[in-house]
Amino acid sequence: MAGGVRFVQRVSATRAFAKAAPHVVPALDRAVHRLTRGRVLLSARLLPGVILTSTGARSGLPRRTPLACMPEAEAAGQSWILVGSNFGRTGHPAWTHNLLAHPEAAVSWKGEDIPVTARLLTGEERAAAWQAVLAFWPPYAAYQARVDREIRLFRLVRR
Repeated sequence: MAGGVRFVQRVSATRAFAKAAPHVVPALDRAVHRLTRGRVLLSARLLPGVILTSTGARSGLPRRTPLACMPEAEAAGQSWILVGSNFGRTGHPAWTHNLLAHPEAAVSWKGEDIPVTARLLTGEERAAAWQAVLAFWPPYAAYQARVDREIRLFRLVRR
């Protein structure tokens, strides 16, 4: 499996993947997640994943977004790091704007709906989390190298 993961990491770091993935991966994830009643997230076969339910920054409507995540175990419970890479595309993904405007959200994690509070990471805390994220999924470095913006990192903690 390690060779397969390395192959996927190489493919996911390409510009072609960045063009196609935002249209294909979330749609497949949403469909499979719905059909399996939250038990299966296809992209989670390679990377852990959540379905983030946030409130639209402008619309105020619920928005469901399948996202890769880096789970963290904390003394007080589970938390997750979300990476606003947008597959190395120029703009910040919409879900990051939603969390900045409305940090109270929910994640579907392994079939369980969990209320969370999101916090944008900055400074040393972001630097430490970024190093952990790069060790967890090295293609994020290629995404950051392609864009001028700083990729947003959020820590989601159970409410």
